[in-house]
Amino acid sequence: MATYKEIKGVTVQTVDSDPVLNVGTWASGGALNTARGSGGAAGVTTAGMIAGGDNPGGAYLANHEYYNGSAWSEQTDLSTARRYPGGGGTQTASLIMGGAVPPGDTSSNAVEQWNGSSWTEIAEMNQGRRLGRASTSGTTTAMLLFQGSDPGPGGLGINNVELWNGSSWTEVNEMNTLREGSGSNGVSTSAIAAAGLKGDNSGGTAPFNPSNVVESWNGSSWTEVSEVNTSRSYTGGGGTSNTSAVIFGGGQPVPSNGVKTEQWDGSSWTEVNDLAEGVNCLVTGSGSATDALKAGGSTTVAVTTTEEWNFPPTDSAVLVEGSIFLSGGTTLKGFGKAAGIPAATWASGGAVNSGRNQGGASGTVNTATLFFGGIEPPSVSPRYSAKTEKYNGSSWTEVNDMNTGRQAFASGGTQTSAFAAGGDTPPNTAEAETWNGTSWTTVAEINTARRFTQGNGTNTNAIMAGGYTTTYVANVETWDGSAWSETTDLNTARGYNGMIGPGATDSLCITGEPSPRDKVEKWDGSSWTEVAEINTARAQGAAAGIDTSSALYFGGEPPDSAKNEFWNGSSWTEINDMSTARTAVNGAGSSVSAFATAGNASPNTQTEEFTADATLSTVTVS
Repeated sequence: MATYKEIKGVTVQTVDSDPVLNVGTWASGGALNTARGSGGAAGVTTAGMIAGGDNPGGAYLANHEYYNGSAWSEQTDLSTARRYPGGGGTQTASLIMGGAVPPGDTSSNAVEQWNGSSWTEIAEMNQGRRLGRASTSGTTTAMLLFQGSDPGPGGLGINNVELWNGSSWTEVNEMNTLREGSGSNGVSTSAIAAAGLKGDNSGGTAPFNPSNVVESWNGSSWTEVSEVNTSRSYTGGGGTSNTSAVIFGGGQPVPSNGVKTEQWDGSSWTEVNDLAEGVNCLVTGSGSATDALKAGGSTTVAVTTTEEWNFPPTDSAVLVEGSIFLSGGTTLKGFGKAAGIPAATWASGGAVNSGRNQGGASGTVNTATLFFGGIEPPSVSPRYSAKTEKYNGSSWTEVNDMNTGRQAFASGGTQTSAFAAGGDTPPNTAEAETWNGTSWTTVAEINTARRFTQGNGTNTNAIMAGGYTTTYVANVETWDGSAWSETTDLNTARGYNGMIGPGATDSLCITGEPSPRDKVEKWDGSSWTEVAEINTARAQGAAAGIDTSSALYFGGEPPDSAKNEFWNGSSWTEINDMSTARTAVNGAGSSVSAFATAGNASPNTQTEEFTADATLSTVTVS
């Protein structure tokens, strides 16, 4: 009998107590001395500061406080009382910029610098701005100032961006979207602006609307990236770059107050643990994605409450999906969505704008996905679609089309890094395209034109296998970002197959035509090995999985099926079915966060989401 180490490559560990979840959580902190919202802030949970702001009476505040990780203490006031300023830096070296000042809530361009003991007025910004805490990222010698609003003749929305070098402000490339009140974080060369109120330079004739738009700054220009899941305004944020961030709270929309927190990993946003108290116009420290501070804010009144965002210490024993361990040396436990069979059901999601089947799909979670190409109903012309739609967990938005309309092609990746290769245009095509999060680019062709093929990976690391030319083929090709290379064939020629995995070195090819439609093969980067067959033979289903140790296969035919099977790395188990039987279904994600959309179901625009929660449980051995 094989041992656990022989099967999984690791031994069962013995621990004194259960490891901890490596997730961020909010904890209550000390109360502010002065209730306020709309102030400027800097620092982290153990060394934070806030300055300025306002209270329900409309008073402009100059109050300045320090936080030491448990309590707030009064410090030297600002020279000028103000609300809605920008703030950035550290507790003892920070800037407070702009904001609204009396009389008449005038937009200010004044800047004050704190050296740890006193405030000094320094060079003014080029443009006064206020409302929504004109966002900032950086230090007292390298600060980026962006967004905000100006109620004067210049209109409401501001997309002007200014860079501080320690002595003067310089205007640099503008943001793509006029806005105020977004969650902002980062440094002068790498920053994020997430959500906020979108507006225009109409002088107040056009409304501001809470948005989910996100832009990333690379030191020279702004690029729109994946949207947040929940539109909001006047939100808080923390992070040190454009690849790692957190936003929280905010009006959703004003005057509602939000508790939602979202984490950014450089490609997608994930909803994580909520705040205890819903607030907008809150005061936030710059912090990081793993160490941020929420202080004060407004509900129906200004509040003094503080919450701290923290992850477990880096030296903690951390629970990892699929962990098996002896707790206390006696009890065998397993953790996670992949440690056992996911306990989850399919739930209805947002309808796609254009129902079609045999398209491409990408995404690692069901809240940040892409659906592209496919074949439209007979009443639609052209039937071979180039349409691309992006999903945020609740609704689909049409974005830039593919260059070539097609169906039955290989696809995979994430919402911001996907590929499409081969397919039927008609006729069979060798064309390939990659997606960078904004647009499609035609790249080097595959070696064998084919349709009814499938693949996985990203726009720089992908694999495609099987398909149909004039007969079913076993051809396999890998993509390295510049060229397609033929490699070892499948053991069994097939088409209408499913594929999961991270790319060219680790993949699973699932079922397909012709009969018996139950064959599964695993790729290790050099060869294919037949592994356990699925329980219900079928083809034209969809697969979800980010590695070959854990996957789902759902839908398919004949006949049209709603069946869903879970792969644990060695065998298949039938789990909860989809609500609607369908074939030629489009889907992606992971074994614990998957989506199925369109296909030949009626109506063929419906989306279903599969979401499993991580659990720690005792493992029963029999």
